[in-house]
Amino acid sequence: MKTVATEPWQHRDIITNGIRMHYVTQGKGPLILLLHGFPEFWYSWRYQIPFLAEHGYTVVAPDLRGYNDTDKPRKGYDVPGLLRDIEGLIKGLGQDKAIIVGHDWGGALAWGFAIRYPQMTERLIVMNAPHPQAMLRELRTLKQLRKSWYMFLFQIPWLPETILLRNHANEIGRMLRGSAVQKDAFPREVTAKYQEAMSKPGSVTAALNYYRQLFRHPPGPAEKISHISIPTLLIWGEQDIALGIELTYGLEQWVDNIQVKRIPDSGHWVQQEQPDKVNQLMLAFLHPPLSF
Repeated sequence: MKTVATEPWQHRDIITNGIRMHYVTQGKGPLILLLHGFPEFWYSWRYQIPFLAEHGYTVVAPDLRGYNDTDKPRKGYDVPGLLRDIEGLIKGLGQDKAIIVGHDWGGALAWGFAIRYPQMTERLIVMNAPHPQAMLRELRTLKQLRKSWYMFLFQIPWLPETILLRNHANEIGRMLRGSAVQKDAFPREVTAKYQEAMSKPGSVTAALNYYRQLFRHPPGPAEKISHISIPTLLIWGEQDIALGIELTYGLEQWVDNIQVKRIPDSGHWVQQEQPDKVNQLMLAFLHPPLSF
């Protein structure tokens, strides 16, 4: 008789900020949210979910607005709206605060959530996503502007969707594997999952709307208040082809209590390329578990 492996986590849905959000959860204890980036979904945290659950946390990894099995409305992709999704998720889970963890776009939202909702942020862990003020600083340099070329491409209507979706979204898999330092983190069976998720109707346009709304609705004066006093850990794969290492410098002026841990043998997808190192860094930062 063939043994069928079962997933250690559960799949659930919740209503938040007017949308149905899908999430994966495992464990019991203080709430820790894992926010994925582009072009991913909850699956990018597959190495962290059981690890953190085993160490005393309720782990929740949602599909962010527009991604995979979460609703894909036409609107709501501006940063304040996306942060309300997270606020509603925490409250919908019956909690008033959480440890916020984010990578890439999820990292940008994690920074934003800690800035706007400090009372709901117990601790902050960000991976390969720049503090907003550091990004503004480095975008004044030609080096980072060149690295950020794709953000400008994504502003064009229809063309990015066509490129990303052709040949069963093969470009998604090529992007993940091509920009990784540890290529074995993205075998075909893994990239196929990302390609399938991004091929769901409306997913690619929703994901691109994060970038498009950022250009259409840049932060206003009130939104540029960006000081953080919450204990913060920044984990950075040093060989990120899209985000320069300079983005990890000088953050103390905006974050009172920050640790920066750089991983030399990793690219952008750090929690998938170096999961054991990332897990140990997270645990060292969080241990002992907080009692809410």
